[in-house]
Amino acid sequence: MMESNYVKGKYSVLTKQRIRKSVGMVTVAAFAFALLFSSQTFAQAATTSTNVIKASPVRTDIQIEPGSVKTVQMTITNLTNAPITVSPIENDFISADEKGTPALILDANTYAPTHSLKRFLTKIPDTTIPANKSVTINVVITVPAGTQAGGYFGAVRFAPTSPSDGGQVNLSPNVASIILLTVPGPTTELLNLTNFDVQQNSHTGTTFQNPDNLSVLVRFENKGNIQEGPFGKISVKNGKKIVYETDFNVTDPRDQILPDGARRWDVPLKSIGTFGYYTVTGTLTYGQKNTTIDISKSFWVIPQSYIIGAIIALVVLIGLIIFIVFFIRSRMRRRLRNRMNGNSRYRR
Repeated sequence: MMESNYVKGKYSVLTKQRIRKSVGMVTVAAFAFALLFSSQTFAQAATTSTNVIKASPVRTDIQIEPGSVKTVQMTITNLTNAPITVSPIENDFISADEKGTPALILDANTYAPTHSLKRFLTKIPDTTIPANKSVTINVVITVPAGTQAGGYFGAVRFAPTSPSDGGQVNLSPNVASIILLTVPGPTTELLNLTNFDVQQNSHTGTTFQNPDNLSVLVRFENKGNIQEGPFGKISVKNGKKIVYETDFNVTDPRDQILPDGARRWDVPLKSIGTFGYYTVTGTLTYGQKNTTIDISKSFWVIPQSYIIGAIIALVVLIGLIIFIVFFIRSRMRRRLRNRMNGNSRYRR
């Protein structure tokens, strides 16, 4: 019954105050965890000279049926010339921002309010890794029967321990491996595209004085109950001619948007001329049903010299029109006076 309450979203252990307090402890973990779904950055951080261990894979995407058990294998490499004992630590996380940066919940007794993977993880014992060797660690995931379909996510961190201090975790940087779990079944897949804006140096507009640092801001909100990785193409046209085209979020693995979360991408726009009217178009797809979103925005690139020249030309044109109007009126007045004077002499 307790598990059933959890999978339906009715949880009693966690309160919002405890989450805020736990998330406030994320600073230490963020140093090692870097970016939630940026696998390259995370992998590079794991191999820096300050680290003594390396974990792979950086991220695992797995699907498990309710009532089933699966094992995820993680390889931990000792980068030093002496044996190291590592302590695996299971953590849930939530989104810290819209760039994919995680906020680990470090309190051992605290779980994410929804989509908690830590509840499914079996406790992993400490492991000793010989010098310059690698060890495979099994992470067992048990999904209870009746678990609600959807996405669940968490991370397993590996922290070196100090035997001389009674096995306490030391201050050496730890590494982590992300697990994104999908429980199959009836799920809600709904991404809302909230922004598709042309920007220059983070400022949205429709007219720009030069093509430097132009980009398109793409922002999605995930209103479903499963993580989504939208992908597609973004192209720029000048009239009917395509001047630039790029893929959107096609890395392997793709960046994901967590349920109840939002994520933004800044996609650079290149090959834009110094003058012209352009239309940027996005064809973006997500979900198992390949739901497609088509959207476009138009913008001008007009140099400042063109604007000044246009203003001067407009002022000259207005002045010319005013001169012509006054000239015509003046001639009409003279003609009218001449007619009136002629009629006056005729009468006399």
